[in-house]
Amino acid sequence: MRTSTRFGDFSIAPGEVKLTPGQIRTDLLSGLTVALALVPEAVAFAFVAGVHPLVGLYAAFMVGLITAIFGGRPGMISGATGALAVVMVALVAQHGVEYLFATVVLMGLLQVFAGVMQWGKFIRLVPHPVMLGFVNGLAIVIFLAQLTQFKVPGSAEASGHGMAGGEWLSGLPLYLMLGLVGLTMVIIWLSPRVTRFIPAPLAGIGIVAAIVIGFGLDVPRVGDLASIEGGLPQFHIPAVPFNFETLQIILPYAVILAAIGLIESLLTLNLVGDLTKQRGGASQECIAQGVANTATGFFGGMGGCAMIGQSMINVKSGGRTRIAGISAALFLLAFILVGSSVIELIPLAALVGVMFMVVIGTFAWNSLKILRKVPLTDAFVIVLVTVVTVMEDLAVAVVVGVIVSALAYAWNNARRIHATTRDSVTEAGAKVYEIHGPLFFGSATGFIELFTVETDPREVIVDFADSRVVDQSALQAIEAVAGKYADAGKRVQLRHLTHDCHKLLTKAGHLIVDSDDDPDYEVATDYGVRTGILGDH
Repeated sequence: MRTSTRFGDFSIAPGEVKLTPGQIRTDLLSGLTVALALVPEAVAFAFVAGVHPLVGLYAAFMVGLITAIFGGRPGMISGATGALAVVMVALVAQHGVEYLFATVVLMGLLQVFAGVMQWGKFIRLVPHPVMLGFVNGLAIVIFLAQLTQFKVPGSAEASGHGMAGGEWLSGLPLYLMLGLVGLTMVIIWLSPRVTRFIPAPLAGIGIVAAIVIGFGLDVPRVGDLASIEGGLPQFHIPAVPFNFETLQIILPYAVILAAIGLIESLLTLNLVGDLTKQRGGASQECIAQGVANTATGFFGGMGGCAMIGQSMINVKSGGRTRIAGISAALFLLAFILVGSSVIELIPLAALVGVMFMVVIGTFAWNSLKILRKVPLTDAFVIVLVTVVTVMEDLAVAVVVGVIVSALAYAWNNARRIHATTRDSVTEAGAKVYEIHGPLFFGSATGFIELFTVETDPREVIVDFADSRVVDQSALQAIEAVAGKYADAGKRVQLRHLTHDCHKLLTKAGHLIVDSDDDPDYEVATDYGVRTGILGDH
């Protein structure tokens, strides 16, 4: 039986998830775990963007809270992300943080517009090889981001500015760091075998933190990154001139940020949906992300989108309802307001261990096994998207992957066009071309080359019963063939075309023979088909 508690117009416990006391406890503990993992991530991404740590923490709180309440996928976690931070850094450096806030507001409005227009549904056109590359690339990015925690606290590079410089830990501090990271990972692995009362990542953080604090071990802690103490976010209209010049500055950044944010959010939505057996919600997620970013821009936040790492922590910890995301955001706010002195004592090694386990659980290991089993093009797309995600960013990687997949699909279909010929049984002396395969821009040239106008008889019939006319290029090809036969003084008839072709082929309309069994499909089609899934993540 479907059981759900309503929050406004949105279900707190969707589908078959029952909002029981046990589930509420699990969601609250999962939210606490996520909030602890959000702190160093938000601080590091704020440093990457060149803004104060509280700007990242406020974004994590506000974006996380609003998307948890209104988002399209309960259980998904949003916040400040590195994918957006690397785009923001140039804007902040050139124009200042106030222009960043204005950009985030505009970014949110663009995302709301995309949601209202229901553009989120186009994410279904992303093929499965691109999804595998996205997952693998993000897992590698998450792993590389944790390596900055193995640098001496206080250096600029260790604070999130990159991997190129900074002083690495060495000697006993390095061994302690590695040992505590390994201990955290072992606890997370063993904990579910002992008890599921406490989420495994929370158990790992708690035990390792207790050991470090109890024995007074000298290892990097959250407080070494930056102080997270602060007050409530205050409403603030971005202090920028409201003129066309400002729009020219912020619009390009807003478009890029909106696109990256939606792509990462919608791909994460699909990934979480596969794990939690949920579907739909793409347009709702676009609107929620847009509202969240618009509000964040007015409250001094750097904006954000879905976070695959924290979403995986939540899902693997048992978080299934909106309570998990809401509690994560509220716990984070509590850390900022009253709990900073305690949170700053948590060793970074414990949080790194949690993220390393996320990397292991996120990477699609089965993709390594199927590289030799899938078509060469699909294998190439998986590797390509993974590499581009790591080297550039997610949006570029997905666009490149989709383009390559689309070109490969078009080429494969273009090669399918062929014809069989026979003598007509109804009209003496006439030659029949039976066309097989789709006729579209990719196969239009091949279609024209099928005909031998010079040697054909005066009566030619082109039968499209086993073909599919797709686009304007196909219509142009049909007209070109008809024109060649007309120039040669020969008569050609076109059979079994769609009724739309009857209307569009105005110049060759007299050549068409109507039939009761003419197909009735549309000329332009919306394929919208996802590729098959070759195993679990």
